[in-house]
Amino acid sequence: MSEGMGDAGVNSVVDAHERAWLVGVDGCPAGWVAAFARCAEPNLLIDIEVHAHIDTLIERVATGEIAVLAIDMPMGLPDTGARNCDVETRSRLGRRGSSVFPTPIRPLLHCTDHARAVALGRSIDGRGISIQAFNLLPKIAQLDACIGDHQQSNLFDHIFEAHPEAAFADLAGEPLTSKKRTSEGRLERLALLEQELPGSGKLLARRVRGAAADDVLDAAVLVRTARRILEGTATLLGDGTVDRHGIPMRVAI
Repeated sequence: MSEGMGDAGVNSVVDAHERAWLVGVDGCPAGWVAAFARCAEPNLLIDIEVHAHIDTLIERVATGEIAVLAIDMPMGLPDTGARNCDVETRSRLGRRGSSVFPTPIRPLLHCTDHARAVALGRSIDGRGISIQAFNLLPKIAQLDACIGDHQQSNLFDHIFEAHPEAAFADLAGEPLTSKKRTSEGRLERLALLEQELPGSGKLLARRVRGAAADDVLDAAVLVRTARRILEGTATLLGDGTVDRHGIPMRVAI
């Protein structure tokens, strides 16, 4: 069930110190690329950073330095079957729904061989795992371990799973038809981000070592999602369930 964010559960976010950060994060070849804006100036993109390990960012969430972190990586992992939030996100994107990979089930999390992961998945719920989703397993596992290390009662008031294509669709008013890795797609996304984050074009146009250009744009649009979470205007997709470790299975837009 989709729901807007109310005051309950986000009071600590809203009360965050104005100098705390809003951060959008995407996986990239070197690890993780993060885009930063201040809570006090949420439409001003300040910096782009690349981190080899997600722990350096999750620690800053745990200490309050980052008020809201929106990340393009599955967090709550089902033991079997599909997540409702993935189904809803895919539905919102129409023809672009294929950009939402089915979230791997938790029993596959530490598989290192694709064929064995496919076989295990089929033995559990009749589904295999695509090579794209399989290639995400190391990053999903890294994030999962970090959440476990830093989990506290209000951690999930501050860290949210998000999806860049869904964020761009919400920003544009409809799903984008251009592919993000093409020059047309890059220009379209840069133009949308310039409207949302005025003056960000120069920062976003520069090369970032260790991150592809589309990874940087994906991280940047998730700053908007983080801002919407801070303001209480984000939509949370999902049915309100959590996984066996209490991690919400939801996608913020």
